[in-house]
Amino acid sequence: MESSAKLTFARLSPRKTRLVVDLVRGKGIQDALNTLRFMPNPSAKIVTTLLRSAVANAEQKGVSDVDRLFVKTIYVDGGAVLKRFVPRAMGRASKIRKPTSHIAVTLSDTK
Repeated sequence: MESSAKLTFARLSPRKTRLVVDLVRGKGIQDALNTLRFMPNPSAKIVTTLLRSAVANAEQKGVSDVDRLFVKTIYVDGGAVLKRFVPRAMGRASKIRKPTSHIAVTLSDTK
């Protein structure tokens, strides 16, 4: 049985988040959570809560053994970019890009 969770418009750069996501793809749920627990990246906390949400969704569906779950698919897509300006010297302005990410995860108990 599969369960999934997704997070949209996370205020994280997709490029930096993909580095974290690539480490947990295909791992068991306990291994993935342990890997993320000791990572210093801010996106590791967000991915941890997303994985826990997917586990809770699996429990709600009635999966018999939650410990057998593994990360079947997990991917990060780029979301909308918030564009801001900051004043600079001599009346100029510089762009500030604040990227967002869409993260989706699917857990499965069979390979």
